[in-house]
Amino acid sequence: MPSAAHKILHDTFGYATFRGEQQAVVEHLAAGGDALVLMPTGGGKSMCYQLPALLRPGTGIVISPLIALMQDQVEALRQLGVKAAYLNSSLAADAAREVLERLRRGDLDILYVAPERLLTSGFLATLEQVQDGPGLALFAIDEAHCVSQWGHDFRPEYRELTVLHERFPAVPRIALTATADAPTRREIVERLALEQARQFVASFDRPNIRYRVTQKANARNQLQSFLETEHPADAGIVYCLSRKKVEETAAWLKEKGWDALPYHAGLDAATRSKNQRRFLREEGVIMVATVAFGMGIDKPNVRFVAHLDLPKSMEGYYQETGRAGRDGLPADAWMTFGLGDVVSMRRLLDSGDAPEERKRLERQKLDALLGFCETTTCRHQAILRYFGEEHPGNCSQCDNCLEPVDTWDGTQAAQMALSCVYRTGQRFGVVHLIDVLLGKSTPQMEKFQHHQLSTFGIGQALSQAQWSGVFRQLVAAGLLTVEMEAYGGLRLTDDARPVLRGEREVWLRRDAEPVKKSNISKAERASRAREAFAGANENPLWLALKAKRTALAKEQGVPPYVIFHDSTLLEILNRRPASLTELGEISGVGQAKLAKYGDAFLGVLEDEANSAG
Repeated sequence: MPSAAHKILHDTFGYATFRGEQQAVVEHLAAGGDALVLMPTGGGKSMCYQLPALLRPGTGIVISPLIALMQDQVEALRQLGVKAAYLNSSLAADAAREVLERLRRGDLDILYVAPERLLTSGFLATLEQVQDGPGLALFAIDEAHCVSQWGHDFRPEYRELTVLHERFPAVPRIALTATADAPTRREIVERLALEQARQFVASFDRPNIRYRVTQKANARNQLQSFLETEHPADAGIVYCLSRKKVEETAAWLKEKGWDALPYHAGLDAATRSKNQRRFLREEGVIMVATVAFGMGIDKPNVRFVAHLDLPKSMEGYYQETGRAGRDGLPADAWMTFGLGDVVSMRRLLDSGDAPEERKRLERQKLDALLGFCETTTCRHQAILRYFGEEHPGNCSQCDNCLEPVDTWDGTQAAQMALSCVYRTGQRFGVVHLIDVLLGKSTPQMEKFQHHQLSTFGIGQALSQAQWSGVFRQLVAAGLLTVEMEAYGGLRLTDDARPVLRGEREVWLRRDAEPVKKSNISKAERASRAREAFAGANENPLWLALKAKRTALAKEQGVPPYVIFHDSTLLEILNRRPASLTELGEISGVGQAKLAKYGDAFLGVLEDEANSAG
């Protein structure tokens, strides 16, 4: 079996070796076993069902909730010479009938289908005919976390997919997800009747992603500086909490000269589809979006994910940042974070109509994310620890490891802040509390007689920005909580008592001074880009290879990465193959692509060699 699997891996997909758990999953599924696969975004989940579908007789049925992802995956498979198709609401009736006819004839290796279509009595009857005829190779349930009622991707149809096990018990099933927390995993097993399935859990570390969290000063200017400094021509995603902020940020970026597009659930379907298509098929587009954008986005060369607002949970943060660097090349996860984010997110959670049990769980998840934001240790370690995995040591790929955080004994400052909260009645927001500590005379101070409190003016040794950092960290540490009934006022928690009594020390991270504006020269930016891509971005041959890829993609109406990933182009650039045989040895160049595109790319290399000569 391994030799047959390796032959398909090399000849069809163009890879010499499997990654991580892929081989074990492929062999288990090919032998007829059920599997639950938890693998990070970009970890190679699709290979786990695509290759066994080619190994086993019959058609592999892939259930996917996303039309755009189906279309991209089918295009990519067709480029490899695989007989693939999809069946969803975007197809005209004639086209759908043709796909069904090919399925009945056994003329498809892999068929992608939406869960709503799969569950119709007519389609299930067709599957029974196929099982008795050409055969069903397997069922793959992609994005399996959609069964979870606790997740924002919940799809009620997913809960009915147990019908596959009931009506087709002999056909192996594989459920796949990049959402790793234990409650979701248990729910997938229970809801899809996968108790007997073998579980494959890959490492959730994304070593190519550099995680950075910076305190919020002027978020737009900070974003502009980040883009100018590190990603002047790259594709990326900017996440915002509200639809309004998405539209305003996209318009602002466009004014500043960036190719930015908005995406949120309030836009009409045609606009969403057009913007998503541009993001997938063009180079250097920035998508400004709510969490409505992202699941199933298969673009491998997203070089950054930026958060202008706090996500709801560690799972959300991990999932959203995981859309960067799927090709394994360097990528950035960058976030601005301030106390206002905590207030906004708590307001959002508390004002929802979810049951109290759900709200309590969501508050715990938010608290875990706040702890991650304020940690002074390795961020890769913090993420993996949350998902129950250990990290061997410092990663050299996060802000805290690259520039170790300076900490200070904030016990006295914490006592002042907590005492101020208590003496003002535990109902005021941070702006008023800082005014009290700094001894500012304001109308509100006079109104509430707070200028007569013992805490009035005792905090003048720290600046307003420093006090803002103190309060933010006390909330993240669980010593203060945001009370939405008091309109965002702060209240002491039980954990604050030992601090006020002097029984517990409080150490705080020293916030870096905010960068006002990027003063990094174009030469320095180019130098960083060269370092990240081993000399690629400024190399004329790299630009020529990308231009050829873009031209071929436009001819066929597919995204450029469907022709070759950036990682494959980089290998072509660095190795300079001189023949089809040498080109065929490069990772990602299978036999079908070699026959289709080999001469075109060798021609680019030959032109470059002639001009250099």
